[in-house]
Amino acid sequence: MRIDPHTHSAASDGTDSPAGLVHAAAAAGLDVVGLTDHDTVRGWAEAEAAARQAGVALLRGAELSCQWRGVTVHLLSYLHDPADLTLSGEMEAARRSRLDRARTMVDRISRDYPITWASVQAQVGAGATVGRPHIADALVAAGVMPDRSTAFDTVLSVRGPYYIPYHAPDAVEAVAMVRAAGGVPVMAHPRASVRGRVVPDAVVAQMAEAGLAGLEIDHRDHTAGAVEELAALAARLGLARTGSSDYHGAGKPNRLGEHTTAPAVLERIESEGFLPVVRP
Repeated sequence: MRIDPHTHSAASDGTDSPAGLVHAAAAAGLDVVGLTDHDTVRGWAEAEAAARQAGVALLRGAELSCQWRGVTVHLLSYLHDPADLTLSGEMEAARRSRLDRARTMVDRISRDYPITWASVQAQVGAGATVGRPHIADALVAAGVMPDRSTAFDTVLSVRGPYYIPYHAPDAVEAVAMVRAAGGVPVMAHPRASVRGRVVPDAVVAQMAEAGLAGLEIDHRDHTAGAVEELAALAARLGLARTGSSDYHGAGKPNRLGEHTTAPAVLERIESEGFLPVVRP
């Protein structure tokens, strides 16, 4: 069984529609795909219908924006209750903050590069919130960047002069929030140092005490050394090991199924979640 539990659609910053993503997962030979758009569950319904048609099981989730002392943390929330007011309210606050941040970043970047707020909005799917990936796409469309990855490594880098932080809850508190909503929290790409600073093991231990279920260990942004260290950390803390593509469609080089998760881990996630996996 091939399980890729971390992907994105045009409901946030991917390029495939939720249905298109599910059909792409089927074409890639996946048995289970996880839809984990940033701070939204807007794509769930469309993906559910497509999953039943395509013969692919759907793991519903979201990727929450968190932080620890200014360090960005991404937390995957699987199978939570979408009607939970606290968690849904926090995701809405993150989306509003992300939009305000994007406007200010575009204003700064436009002084040095030929993009406008309108040209960035033209890159955004219906109903999605403007974020850095859409700014990257505008830079690519303007011909000043060859692809999203280069834009993130340069103009949109967290270490660059244009970057602005946005609202995000404390990572440990976010874990508890996900559990309270019936969700199963897994820390996404915890050692992706190419993206910026990462949190120390002591913070991961605090997250585990708060209810963290797993670590996304097998990920393209992790070195071989990081994978080995994370595997040892997960074993020490009793956390499940996941692997995924973090697929975003045409916007990034990540390919569906390039890393996968063991069936036993999916069983554990489903046994702890409020919702079931959607099966065809």
